[in-house]
Amino acid sequence: MNQSPHDEPTAAGPEELREQVEHTRHELGKTVQELAARTDVKTRVKEKAAQVKEQTTAKAGEVKAKAADVAHQMQDNLPDPVKDKAAHAAEQTRAKAARAGHLWEEKAPEQVRQQTARSVQLARDNRTALLAAAGAGAVALWLVCHRRKG
Repeated sequence: MNQSPHDEPTAAGPEELREQVEHTRHELGKTVQELAARTDVKTRVKEKAAQVKEQTTAKAGEVKAKAADVAHQMQDNLPDPVKDKAAHAAEQTRAKAARAGHLWEEKAPEQVRQQTARSVQLARDNRTALLAAAGAGAVALWLVCHRRKG
């Protein structure tokens, strides 16, 4: 009955027993750390969120580049009359927007103006996607006009 319950031989002397105890402590410490890491939900969620954010940022860059390519292709393929009409409409829109902006600054409450400013900044930061949408709208307008003439 010199065997331990785990079928490991017992130590031959005090020094070997100390080594076995130290090894067991080390293994137990590693096991506790692994279990603690598995149960640390907050850290795991943060790691997963960082991973998802990184993937999303990369995908957003790809989509932004693709949207820019599509917008350029669409602009290159538009007939000159459609481009002229769109430029004229854009100029009229800018003028009306400027007038509306001045009126807005005079009449709108401060909190509403701040939220609007944040929205405008977001639109400016995502200008390529907005240009792609405007290009798609111009193509749709051209198609509708073209079908009516035909």
